[in-house]
Amino acid sequence: MTQEKGSSGRGQRELRVRVKTAKGRKLSSTLWLERQLNDPYVIRAKKEGFRGRAAYKILELDDRYGFLKPGGRVVDLGCAPGGWCQVAVERVNALGQNPKKPVGTVLGVDLQEVEPIPGAEIHQLDFLDDDADEKVKGWLGGRADVVMSDMAAAASGHKATDHLRIVALVEAALAFAFDVLEDDGTFVAKVLAGGAESEMQTMLKRNFRKVANVKPPASRSDSSEKFVVAQGFRGRQVAADAEDDANE
Repeated sequence: MTQEKGSSGRGQRELRVRVKTAKGRKLSSTLWLERQLNDPYVIRAKKEGFRGRAAYKILELDDRYGFLKPGGRVVDLGCAPGGWCQVAVERVNALGQNPKKPVGTVLGVDLQEVEPIPGAEIHQLDFLDDDADEKVKGWLGGRADVVMSDMAAAASGHKATDHLRIVALVEAALAFAFDVLEDDGTFVAKVLAGGAESEMQTMLKRNFRKVANVKPPASRSDSSEKFVVAQGFRGRQVAADAEDDANE
């Protein structure tokens, strides 16, 4: 591993890490490692104590749309490693650090075990289980103001298959949100570059007052991901009617 100087554009010289290909390591792995070591969001996350660069995606989305509010109840689906939960804890005042603002609740669920996060309640749970919505509402003591998901299906290497898997995962997260969201709540989820699929986009617009597909600055330029931010949930009866229409 070597370092070379490069101009920062601010009259300073910054060091860029270059990684030599080690014996037994593929070139793709070397390039990935080099990108990680030089990624400003990775570097910033380490300095600021976040568990990954993904934390800045939800930070930037919330800065723009303002859905994480003090006193809010938040569910983070597929929360590992925990960066989104860390942001939510701060934004909804889950630790009560600001005594002048209401205290919120952050609930993270994931298939795998997640290291504890101060201010968040973490459960090992498959949100696709039949009783998952009732468990979540029980843990929250009510319905959620925000359901968010940065989940990505395991890549198979086959583009069309991966596309279908991602769409199915977002659809499942949306169905879960219909079950647990409070009226006027918000749904935030990772989708594909084209945004949500047309059928899902129609369902979102029918069930939420505002729907946006956006790529936050923290999302890598070479990544196909975008995020859907759906605000102003119209209520479970509207969602139920929409589902009945879809099944007819």
